[in-house]
Amino acid sequence: MTQSGKETDPQHPEYAGALAARINPHIPHPARIYDFLLGGKDNFASDREAAEALIKLSPGTREGVRAHRAFVSRAVRYLAAEAGITQFLDIGTGLPTQDPTHVIAQRAVPEARVAYVDNDPIVLVHGRALLTGDPAGATEMIEADLRQPQKILSDPAVREVLDFARPVAVILAGLLHFVTDDEDPYGVVEQLKAAVPSGSHLLLSHITMDFADNLSREEFTKPYDNSSAPMVPRSHDETLRFFEGWDLLDPGLVEVVTWRPDPVEYQEQIPGGHAWAYGGLAVKP
Repeated sequence: MTQSGKETDPQHPEYAGALAARINPHIPHPARIYDFLLGGKDNFASDREAAEALIKLSPGTREGVRAHRAFVSRAVRYLAAEAGITQFLDIGTGLPTQDPTHVIAQRAVPEARVAYVDNDPIVLVHGRALLTGDPAGATEMIEADLRQPQKILSDPAVREVLDFARPVAVILAGLLHFVTDDEDPYGVVEQLKAAVPSGSHLLLSHITMDFADNLSREEFTKPYDNSSAPMVPRSHDETLRFFEGWDLLDPGLVEVVTWRPDPVEYQEQIPGGHAWAYGGLAVKP
């Protein structure tokens, strides 16, 4: 097997080592910053410094991130338990600090099938451990970038797990604000939307500056300036555009804390009152 084969074949014994060699601990990465803010341990000093800078700008950052994660959990639970979705394409998976998608989905539907996609080596190293789920279902993880949707959609591992003739929930949680306008985020999302049939769902969340009255855009995004993916916050209207042509479910595109809050779920008080993120769920007609 070639060296490149060792680096790309998840079954090869040298796969994890090849991934680990690509990790640069000196450059902050959004997945590891998010992990730190959620209380995880899979992060480096550079990630923690970027996270602390975010907290200094907005004291409610840590609580807001937890509120965002809770929104994703509620939405996945709804998809599996109420909408009848059994297939999930989770792009920008991040580190499994809390219940990953397949764990939430398979609690309601043991046969749920999940394909995870991420481009961060440290996520992929840990991702191999998350591929244990209910034996009635299936879980896979591939290395790919959202900016190359056709590579994701044509990947044999994704195709083995997901049947694109049946409804799929496409999850883009906390990801699109790391795709710049020059990288055509709307075109990327449209390619994913076009690949799934009627009855499929789009679960999406996005950072916004709509509530950042006292900060400039430069101040807001500065902690990510030296990271592997600069941040691009978008307005409500700009985020709403990602759902174009699909039917938004109630309550629409709203702050993540107000999307179908669970009355028995612990609701943290967020300093400043806002999570600075919109979330929504839509179905393809």
